[in-house]
Amino acid sequence: MKRVLVIEDEKNLSRFIELELKYEGYETGLAYTGRDGLEMALNQEWDVILLDLMLPGLSGIEVCRRIRQVKETPILMITARDSVMDRVSGLDSGADDYIVKPFAIEELLARLRAVFRRSHNDLHQSPVTTYVHKTLTVNKESRQVFKGDGEIEVTKREYDLLVAFLENKNIVLTRDVLLNKVWGYDTEVETNVVDVYVRYLRNKLDSPDEESVIQTVRGTGYVMRS
Repeated sequence: MKRVLVIEDEKNLSRFIELELKYEGYETGLAYTGRDGLEMALNQEWDVILLDLMLPGLSGIEVCRRIRQVKETPILMITARDSVMDRVSGLDSGADDYIVKPFAIEELLARLRAVFRRSHNDLHQSPVTTYVHKTLTVNKESRQVFKGDGEIEVTKREYDLLVAFLENKNIVLTRDVLLNKVWGYDTEVETNVVDVYVRYLRNKLDSPDEESVIQTVRGTGYVMRS
């Protein structure tokens, strides 16, 4: 039985989600503050965490960051905010996906199924590979990125985006294709989020007076060329 932790301070919403999840066969846990949710997330094993962005005690962003320091449990961020940067902040803190209030329970269940499919696929990936591109080296086993002799710190989403380019070198990837590869087919993230993350990667990987590691193909998308 899949275990879902719901960290949401709106008690009526939390209990509604709990009832619906139990009806669908999930085992659930509830927390109404950021600190309580963080403690439950770290001290128990969960298959997925539903995490509200706005929480008393600790914000959802901070809870997500602290969880990511020690665990890779899939996190679905719940937010009432609907701006691009709010969503980017949630994803950049380590969330795997997000859903905006108000939402239909059918959408939430679909998002959960998508998270579980991605987790299942991750367990059945091909053997670990080390990618090398010019001065970059990426170790898939340790999820580390190196430029020359120095390690580059990247977020989970930045890493996934970089690997997508490395696995498709010399192939122009549209924003929609990158969304599908990195965020999943069931996501509703806008394509301009891809632009934001490409900029993050460029800031970390590019060197002055050198061609960008990730090149823009005007009107189409992006490409990493050998």
